[in-house]
Amino acid sequence: MVPLPADIDRVIEDSWQKTGQIPGHLGENEARLLGILAACSPANGVIVEIGSLKGKSTVMLASVAAHYALGPVVAIDPHTSPAVTDPAIRNGSTFDDFLNSIRTSGVDSHLEIHRAFSQDVAKQWNRPIRLLWIDGDHTYRGAKQDFDGFSPYLSPGAIIAFHDSLNAYEGPITVFVKDVLRNEKFGAAGFVQSIAWSQFRPALDPSVKKQRANLERRASRLVPFVAGGKAVQGLRKMAYKLVRSRVPRTLLTPAELAAQLS
Repeated sequence: MVPLPADIDRVIEDSWQKTGQIPGHLGENEARLLGILAACSPANGVIVEIGSLKGKSTVMLASVAAHYALGPVVAIDPHTSPAVTDPAIRNGSTFDDFLNSIRTSGVDSHLEIHRAFSQDVAKQWNRPIRLLWIDGDHTYRGAKQDFDGFSPYLSPGAIIAFHDSLNAYEGPITVFVKDVLRNEKFGAAGFVQSIAWSQFRPALDPSVKKQRANLERRASRLVPFVAGGKAVQGLRKMAYKLVRSRVPRTLLTPAELAAQLS
């Protein structure tokens, strides 16, 4: 169990008050989880965000990082359009909206902004990572590239999290199942709404194997539904939702999360 900051409940609430004002696809429970992960990760290194859009997750992460002096959050996004996750954004950019969000929230001085594609940033990357938040290209190729490009820099005890893992996109759930849940270097894992998360543990505690294996068995049943980037529609969508309902995904309190981390 990792030490829990005494003021974490207040910090997460204050950070959510800023985050909730920002447009985006991040739910409240998801945003709160991100803040808890940022505060509770016991690893050394920086927080890396792949996919910023209009800055909703950025504000949460940077607010928590600023309070606990965790260093600047590295925010990576080319801010181009359209994208698989945002087909309505056409012939424009989200960069001005992103800048407005971080400035009005007062977190702009706590960010290192890369207006670039994540695979290009990965080629030059050489720093340890304490929290890796992947919310960029949701195709299998895109999510796999992000995992392969940045996961080698996870510090022992670091946390990796994927957005939209339970929202019928091929990339996040497939990479999480195949490269995280089936990887002996990762330990405690779980879902909160559509976020999938796990802790990087090069020396795995055998006590978490059963929990992770159970999660892998349930989550892996979703992969065939989205294989090849197929749209989940009609009767397949009903079946997908039934399988998804069997994946546990409730919000963790800070104490509950800290109890799972090592």
